[in-house]
Amino acid sequence: MRLRNGLSQRQLAARMSVPRTYVSKIENEKATPTLSSLERLARALEVTVPDLLSGGERNRQEEVRELMQDQFIAEMLPFVNQLNGMQMSSILTQVRDLTVRPRRSA
Repeated sequence: MRLRNGLSQRQLAARMSVPRTYVSKIENEKATPTLSSLERLARALEVTVPDLLSGGERNRQEEVRELMQDQFIAEMLPFVNQLNGMQMSSILTQVRDLTVRPRRSA
């Protein structure tokens, strides 16, 4: 969720008023956040605690709906079913990389 929001660990930590290392430990499952930390984390990510605990499934569904309204995606959709597993995996990886780490214009 942090990456989907385009936040670094440092930015998220600042929003939560915790050290960056605490965010890292939570992400790497080396620390279990308290209820208070979960509330601050949810607020920092602009989601509810239940959404946070469910992995933001509702947000993914909203993202899919939004993507489906994009003209390019709508034009590509008929071709998706023709892809084999390797092609689909490659495309999904590239799309994920672009959304997580957008390319910078020169």
